[in-house]
Amino acid sequence: MMERGEIRWYKFSSPDKKRPVLILTRTSAIRFLAEITIVPITSTVRDIPTEIILDESDGMKTTCAINFDHIQTVSKGKIGSYITKLSPGKMRQIKPALLFAFGFD
Repeated sequence: MMERGEIRWYKFSSPDKKRPVLILTRTSAIRFLAEITIVPITSTVRDIPTEIILDESDGMKTTCAINFDHIQTVSKGKIGSYITKLSPGKMRQIKPALLFAFGFD
């Protein structure tokens, strides 16, 4: 069972690659949906308000960024294996990054 806040693998279409993604869809809806909303994670850190920085202390192998400028809805069946889950503190950082990405800052 997938949950909001989990980071899992996802293989994007070429020319992109397999990369970690954050599950954004609320947990209570995931089991009913064929598609869920995810946020890609990238090793390119730009230090902008639409990013949440992760590192080894968050369960990632290297420093990276959840990039809320690239939110997508994808097939739930293509979501891969579990990597880690965001801490409550990191989860609280989602709202400001999301609001900024959509211009509601």
